[in-house]
Amino acid sequence: MIRLGVNVPNFGPESSYDALLGWARFAEDGGFHTLVVSDHVVLTPEVAAIYPEPFHDPFVLLAWLAGQTSTVRLGTSVVLLPYRHPLHTARMSAMLHLMSGGRFVLGVGAGWSATEFAALGADHARRGPVTDEYLEIITGAWAADRVDGPGYQGVQTGPRPPEGRVPVWVGGASRRAIRRAVRSGSAWHPINPDLDWLRDKGLPALRQEAAEQERPVPELVVRVKARLQTEPAGPDRPAGVGTLEQVVGDVHALVGLGASEVILDPNPDEPGPRDYAAEQRQLAEIRQAYAAG
Repeated sequence: MIRLGVNVPNFGPESSYDALLGWARFAEDGGFHTLVVSDHVVLTPEVAAIYPEPFHDPFVLLAWLAGQTSTVRLGTSVVLLPYRHPLHTARMSAMLHLMSGGRFVLGVGAGWSATEFAALGADHARRGPVTDEYLEIITGAWAADRVDGPGYQGVQTGPRPPEGRVPVWVGGASRRAIRRAVRSGSAWHPINPDLDWLRDKGLPALRQEAAEQERPVPELVVRVKARLQTEPAGPDRPAGVGTLEQVVGDVHALVGLGASEVILDPNPDEPGPRDYAAEQRQLAEIRQAYAAG
């Protein structure tokens, strides 16, 4: 049986600290393996149209939740690497992994919002190469006592994580992202993939890339929607949307494709008032139905 995780909404007017702590306790007490949160730094109108304010910083939030939990794994889905200096990301990630007792996983992505990149002075056009470069710097900083790089030599960034690494989930569905997952990731982490695409194109590309790089195929950790409805959804429905039978069937389909974990995401397609209690009831129902076989 694969592990199930939950994507916790760390944004929006309902995301008070009491509510976020409630989500953490729901995940841990409800038997979910992993709790993940998302990342945006500047809520330009383009970003806020999808993720309403406020947006809580994932590193600060997870550091706080690490002290409020004891067993649930804590992660990001995903941190947008071009937004922060890689040595800073390496340091925060290593400290979070240490403070949580080895429960942190760094999910990473390249980002998408051109307006957010502009607000941060980052290069949207080069986000792919920059993500590759930053991820190599981050993993190198975890592995060595001192590191060299552009503009610095022999520097320390803070405490190193156990065994010189933190688990890394690499998001994205492009060929570049798949190449990045094989080179630097412990898992490939596609978000809301079409299941037919995943079976027929995504996973064959992952295996081909692993063969070309002569590296092991990384684990498959998929994030899908989690939205139950009473009537069956049509054939073009996204994975995770439909009746309980359809959604649990999606989880079983991902098991068949080799997924080691499925992250269930209750976030609606368009922002609006959220009913966290109802969302948690649906997540618990999905988990219970899947566990029952």
